[in-house]
Amino acid sequence: MKLSHKLAIHGGEKTKKNPFGTGKRFGAEEAQQLLEALEQNTLFYHFGSKVKQFLSDFNTMYSVPYSVATSSGTAALHVALGAAGVSVGDEVITSPITDQGTVIGILYQNAVPVFADLEPYSFNLDPKSIEACITPRTKAIVVVHLAGNPCDMDPIMEIARKYNVKVIEDCAQAYLTKYKGRLVGTIGDYGCFSTNDFKHISTGDGGIVTVNSGDEADYHLTHAFADKNYKRLGNDLNRMPESLAPNYRMTELQGAVGIAQLTKMEWICEQRTRFGNAINEGLQGLKGLTPMQVAADNTCTYWFYMFRLNEENLNCTREQFCDALHAEGITNRMGYIPDVVYMQPMFQNKQAYLNSQFPFDLTDTTYKRGDCPVAEAILQTAVQVPISEFYTKEDIAEVIAAIRKVTLYFQKL
Repeated sequence: MKLSHKLAIHGGEKTKKNPFGTGKRFGAEEAQQLLEALEQNTLFYHFGSKVKQFLSDFNTMYSVPYSVATSSGTAALHVALGAAGVSVGDEVITSPITDQGTVIGILYQNAVPVFADLEPYSFNLDPKSIEACITPRTKAIVVVHLAGNPCDMDPIMEIARKYNVKVIEDCAQAYLTKYKGRLVGTIGDYGCFSTNDFKHISTGDGGIVTVNSGDEADYHLTHAFADKNYKRLGNDLNRMPESLAPNYRMTELQGAVGIAQLTKMEWICEQRTRFGNAINEGLQGLKGLTPMQVAADNTCTYWFYMFRLNEENLNCTREQFCDALHAEGITNRMGYIPDVVYMQPMFQNKQAYLNSQFPFDLTDTTYKRGDCPVAEAILQTAVQVPISEFYTKEDIAEVIAAIRKVTLYFQKL
C-alpha cells in the first residue's frame, strides 16, 4: 500500500478512506430459539430446556464435565469464588489491569484483593510476582486472560499446587483461546466466561462457570451458589440453605440466544485470531513501538489488539500519536482502563461498603502507587485498536499501514 509520508493530521493523504466492514451479530437462528423458548410457557431455567441445552453445547465444545449458567460474567466470577470457599478475611491475588467485574466477587465474599504485577508485553500476570504475593491468608488466584491472550498457566498452576490455593480463570475476553493447545477456562479449578454484549458472543448479559474438577459434589455446590444456595439438582428440592449465596440465575431467553451464538463462535474466534496475528506480524521491526506478545504455542483470540509505544524512540506524546492515528481513520484509545485498579478511590480509601473499611481492616494489605510498576507502565504507554470478525483483509492491511505510517513519522532517526 503506497501512501504519502505526510500525516493526515498535517493535511496528508488519509490511510483509511472507506468504512470498516460490519455485519449482523443476530439473525434468524436466534429468533427461532427465542420463539421456542417462549412457546415453553416458562422462562425459568430449571423448568425450561434452553439454558440446559446452551450449557450442554458449551460443555461439548470445551470438553468439560460440568458448567453452571449465571446472569453475568461478574456473577460467574463471584460464583466461582463462593464455590472455591473464599470467605471473610481471605486474600485473593489478581491482575491490576482488569474490569471491575474481576474484583467485585472478591469483595462481596468479604475477602481482600491483592494485586500481582504483569508481564510487560503479554499484559498478563507474572508468575513470579504471584508467588511473591502469597501469604498464609491467600485462598485463590484469579488469572485474567486479557484481550484473549492466555496467561502462562503452567507455572501458575505449579504455584497454586505448592501453596494449596484455588485457581479461577477470568475468560471473559478469551473464548476459544488456547494455552499450549489447551482451552483456557479448562486449566484452573474454575473457568469464568461472560456473554454480555461486549464479548465474542452475546446473550445481552450472562455468564458461564466451568467446574473442572469433574467432581459432582463440586458441581452441585457451584450450581447452588448461583441460585441462593437452593439445591435444585437431584430428586428433592432443598430450600433450606446453610449459608448465604446470591441469585445469579440465567433466564431461558438468554440461554436461547446462547444456543445460536455458540454455532457462530468458532468462526468468530478464527477471524479474530487471523486478524490479530496479521497486525502483530505487520508491526514487527519498528523502534517506536512493541507489538503484543503472544507465545508461539498459544492461540490468542484478540478481543482487541494492544501495543505499547517506546516513547524514548518517538518525537511525540502518546496523545499526539493517538490523535494522528485517528486522523488516518483508525479508531483507537489510550490504554485499557484509566489507571490500575488499586488506584481507584475504593481501594485508596479502603471502602468497599459505604462508611466502613470492612473487609480491608482484616488484613494489612496496602495499595499505593508503584505496587505494580510494570502494570502502571503498560497503562501509561499502551494504545488499543479494536478488532471485529466482520473486518476485511483490506481493513486489517490499512490498520497496519496507518500504525506504521504514524510510527515511522514520529520515530527518531
